[in-house]
Amino acid sequence: MKRRSGLVVLATVGVVAVAAAAAGCGGGGEKPTEVVLVTHDSFAISDDVKKAFEEESGLKLRILQAGDAGEVVTKSLLTAGNPEGDVLFGIDNNLLTRALEGDVFVPYESPLLDNVDPQYVLDPEHRVTAIDHGEVCLNYDKEWYAERGVAPPASMDDLTDPRYRGLLVVENAATSTPGLAFLLATVAKYGDQGWQAYWQRLRENDVLVVDGWEEAYTVRFSGAAGSRGKRPIVVSYASSPPAEVIYRDPRPKTAPTGVIEDSCFRQIELAGILRGARNEEGGRKLIDFMLSRRFQEDIPLQMFVFPVNREAKLPPEFVRYVLVPSAPLALAPETIEANRERWVDEWTQTAVR
Repeated sequence: MKRRSGLVVLATVGVVAVAAAAAGCGGGGEKPTEVVLVTHDSFAISDDVKKAFEEESGLKLRILQAGDAGEVVTKSLLTAGNPEGDVLFGIDNNLLTRALEGDVFVPYESPLLDNVDPQYVLDPEHRVTAIDHGEVCLNYDKEWYAERGVAPPASMDDLTDPRYRGLLVVENAATSTPGLAFLLATVAKYGDQGWQAYWQRLRENDVLVVDGWEEAYTVRFSGAAGSRGKRPIVVSYASSPPAEVIYRDPRPKTAPTGVIEDSCFRQIELAGILRGARNEEGGRKLIDFMLSRRFQEDIPLQMFVFPVNREAKLPPEFVRYVLVPSAPLALAPETIEANRERWVDEWTQTAVR
């Protein structure tokens, strides 16, 4: 099960050595034979879908996984104009403005955008293209509550009630993508003047903060398959319930975990052609392919996120077990960029120290 739980704010970054990478990319006027996709470590694609792109484009797809989403964005800023690849995938709406201000991408408006809902078009200049979306949400362990004959929390407000004391585990907003998203969810819900008081109440109610998703979900959360965790509420994803069905043997008839809908915060992942790319034409072909039904329908069971192409069909497991939030919480990318560091600093003072 792929998840994004890596560092989102890097205090210092060493000098990035960028290879010439001329091999396979053409030289002396030769036509490029490959396109290089720079992405995060959680990127996944089926072998047959990758092969389909290579057959359709006549290019070999080389995938360069360069750490978590924050590291990928930071490296792209350091190598702007002389990038490690042709296309970057994995930047999300929480980090978007930083990359746009760093002049990382060149514009490209794919003809397949006609099949994408305008709500996912975050840059009118089309320097980036939305590829998928997913919602970070509070998940809860159904069995834990059923065994005790009590109701699970129905809202974010419930988590400050003494009945749920010591039951919630969250990821650190300074070191984790879902942790940051949940912090942003509280800002969106309670406002810039009210979210700190909410976190203070969570702290008084014995919230547990851990570094990343892996520890929070697979170790501390009681609802994860094979977990010995003792906390029945965790910050995870709207797509976690179908994952719990798919990865259990035998498969349960109903999802063993549920989602608290009013906690969901939308994340949109985007791709863009890197300025200075050695194969810009191949980059355009790759962007088009990533918006095609073939790639879009591969996304859910590979990366457990949702396609943005209206024509893409969801797998049965998503149709049956996923709660798609009707009105997920959201903040404008420029608002996040202007306030993110301050919010993370204030959150650290409130929730951790």
